[in-house]
Amino acid sequence: MSSSGSTYGDIHRYEPARESTAAAVALVLLTIVEVVFVGLFTFGLVNGWGYSPLGNMYLGGILAIIFVDLAFILMVYRKEFLPDVMIVKKRRRKWEDLYIREEDVDGTSFADGNPLESVKRAVYPYYKR
Repeated sequence: MSSSGSTYGDIHRYEPARESTAAAVALVLLTIVEVVFVGLFTFGLVNGWGYSPLGNMYLGGILAIIFVDLAFILMVYRKEFLPDVMIVKKRRRKWEDLYIREEDVDGTSFADGNPLESVKRAVYPYYKR
């Protein structure tokens, strides 16, 4: 589904999520595996496995498995259960966000008179329009 609107914020393309049953089952199984490894990691921390070099490597391996499993959970969820939406964004020129006008590139002086007291106020990038 797409719209022909070209104003800022219009939805250009919207594809609904697939929401397959196989993905839901995979998410449940990956979540169960995640909970088991988090429990094993917590059990190892409480029992002091980290004090020995071999136990410390074991805990590091379990922690790596936890984060890899979490990455797979998030990847499957994003791919199968979130819609694909593309909105129209405002295209800007290269210097449009940096300066108001081309002649204001060097800043504006806020002290007139003595050149030593004349200080430039930079308009890059926090100038309020």
